[in-house]
Amino acid sequence: MPGGKVIDEHVGRVNSGDEAVSIAHMVAPPGWEEPAQTPSFTEYTVVLRGTVIVEHAGGATEVGAGQSLVTEPGEKVRYSAGPEGAEYIAVCLPAFTPETANRA
Repeated sequence: MPGGKVIDEHVGRVNSGDEAVSIAHMVAPPGWEEPAQTPSFTEYTVVLRGTVIVEHAGGATEVGAGQSLVTEPGEKVRYSAGPEGAEYIAVCLPAFTPETANRA
């Protein structure tokens, strides 16, 4: 499981102390993946470059540059980057925390 994803939080619990929303710029290298999670927040993903692959109960959705995807609280999802990596914006309502991500 390659690491190396860079997270630059602009607004949220870490950077601004905001608990209502988090907005982060993400850069994930080719082959990056993270464990499955069942978050207790809504997550809006806007892909700027490359592809984000989101596995969910209905299968897998490839989200390319210029596209977006919304995942709902309680939905089991798993994020990974396509072969060219990915650059994207993640907005979480309420703000992301490792505890509320409920990673497997």
